[in-house]
Amino acid sequence: MTHELKNIIRAYKAAKEKKQKTVLATVVALEGSSYRRPGVRMLIREDGKRVGAVSGGCVEKEIVRQAETVFTDDMPKMMIYDGRYRLGCEGILYILIEPFVPSITFLDAFEFTLKSRKKFKIISSFTKEEGSYTDLGSFFVFNGEKIGLKDDAVLSSDRAVFEQQMNPCFKLIIIGAEHDAVQLCSYASLTGWEVTIVVSAAEEKSITDFPGANLFLTEEPETLSIDTIDNQTAIVLMTHSYVRDLKYLLAIKESSPVYLGLLGPAKRREKLLNEFMEHYPEVSDAFFDVIHGPAGLDIGAETAQEIAMAILSEILSVTRNKEPIMLKNKLGRIHT
Repeated sequence: MTHELKNIIRAYKAAKEKKQKTVLATVVALEGSSYRRPGVRMLIREDGKRVGAVSGGCVEKEIVRQAETVFTDDMPKMMIYDGRYRLGCEGILYILIEPFVPSITFLDAFEFTLKSRKKFKIISSFTKEEGSYTDLGSFFVFNGEKIGLKDDAVLSSDRAVFEQQMNPCFKLIIIGAEHDAVQLCSYASLTGWEVTIVVSAAEEKSITDFPGANLFLTEEPETLSIDTIDNQTAIVLMTHSYVRDLKYLLAIKESSPVYLGLLGPAKRREKLLNEFMEHYPEVSDAFFDVIHGPAGLDIGAETAQEIAMAILSEILSVTRNKEPIMLKNKLGRIHT
């Protein structure tokens, strides 16, 4: 969800340049089921344009209508949307709509937190009664410091509180420059992930060859830095060169990604890992635990685009600790 906040902040800055006021809508509680869960947000501009979504599209128009009073009186309000008779989800959404006027201090802290890949927290006070209230609102906690979305915001101790822990943006490092790497980059970017491309100088490629990439590094294995690889980072090794794959694998041996995908069949993987261990016999079991090769779920993928979807799906299942199954075979609710 952090990448959605990035888009909201970007949209706020654009709206401010156009002298457009903005409000923020947050789902703070849910009874029953819904398309999305508490913690999703949407930014609404004074002219009705919006960024983000809190449902599949059925609630948003009502939120825009309800936001009109917030633009007028600058007072937060609670909206209750009962979808039991209107939606397939059959849930009741409690939505906090509040003025969104972040200070320079807030914006600087947000940018610094994202760049330093630190966790942060969002705290929203709310009530399950519809209406406008002066003591409702959201605060962001950056490195222990609470900053409200308005300078005069007050966090009431008498209200219900929704707390949300936010992780750094999920990052995918793609090592390789062939057509399938381009497709994986594009699909991962659409998912909201920050994508870093690592290629050898011999590839003669640039960031313009990878739509959606955030960072392009021309790095040989010997100079590749692993400082920014953390537990919110996945790596897919797909150079299509056995020798290069081995060298890059050795280069990242001391890192701790949440997922490390290897392209190619199981026989190639075994050969690669056996030779890797010959070079680095003291490798930890934890490093092997995150290796997935062949990368991807078995969904019958054939094309580069389908293979990209299979790999992204496997990364999601690993990071969310989910065993992939068809939802029609799942007992109980989709979301716990």
